[in-house]
Amino acid sequence: MIGRAGSITDPGRKRRHNEDAYVCEPPLFAIADGMGGAQAGEVASRLAAAALKESGAGTGGEQRIVDLIQEANRRVYDRSNTDPNTHGMGTTMTVALVEDGRVAFGHVGDSRAYLIRDGVMEQVTEDHSLVNELLKSGKLSPEEAESHPQRSVITRALGTDPDVDVDTFTIDAENGDLFLLCSDGLTDMVDEEQILELVEQNRSDVDAALRALVRAANRGGGEDNITVVAFEITDAAVHDGHTQEQALPPELAAGQVEDEDTLDEIDAVPVVDTQVVPVHRIQDDLATEERARRRNARRRILAWLALLAFLAAIAALVVWRLAS
Repeated sequence: MIGRAGSITDPGRKRRHNEDAYVCEPPLFAIADGMGGAQAGEVASRLAAAALKESGAGTGGEQRIVDLIQEANRRVYDRSNTDPNTHGMGTTMTVALVEDGRVAFGHVGDSRAYLIRDGVMEQVTEDHSLVNELLKSGKLSPEEAESHPQRSVITRALGTDPDVDVDTFTIDAENGDLFLLCSDGLTDMVDEEQILELVEQNRSDVDAALRALVRAANRGGGEDNITVVAFEITDAAVHDGHTQEQALPPELAAGQVEDEDTLDEIDAVPVVDTQVVPVHRIQDDLATEERARRRNARRRILAWLALLAFLAAIAALVVWRLAS
């Protein structure tokens, strides 16, 4: 059964608009982190969240989640291609559906899902990002990845193509499991060890734990919007039925959003928006880089061999003259 559940979102300290959206409607939970110029990212994420809310949880595990995400993708893609103000927008999306003692997930982008079980936290989703591709290829160390200047480049998003490739998997839930869905505004600012520590310190109060995570992210710089959805699995339902979600507000549907002045003069600095680069392009670039590295290595070897041959010739000439 689903026990306590909660959600929180915060614009952070550097963003003028909150481009995150979430759904917390047990048994369905989701998070979306939008991208795009002006308010386009805000439109994308909330269109995606609205698609889930309107469709409802339903049943069917992973296939149901794929259907929900594909519908969300269609709405974002259609809007992007019919509204010049939102052209090129997209959003990440991570969805969890609790059903029959199992939690099914669908995932696109670099938002994350974590499982906290018996005091240990595990990331259960894989980042669809440039940095993760570089990590897998051995081009980056985990330490280098934490500060890589292109952390905002992702390889997969909703709304950029008519169809989207969705990662799906299912976890057999256990009593006491706590799941977190979070945008990178949290994970870029707070390391996993601290996230676990803050959650465990507030384990009896999910809302307090979520507030502590947001405070920590803002203290760490608050460079992006911060959104977290949490739910736990228990053998006795304690959820009070109250749910929250960010669907598409009327002013957003009309394409007219008042400028939210959430910054002060100190925090009003430019930020780099998320970009989408298909993974095949990254792989092609890595392959090209590897071929160039091998060519350079061969050239260096040939240069050394030529030098050694020249030195050997000189030595042979000296020996010949001495002998004669």
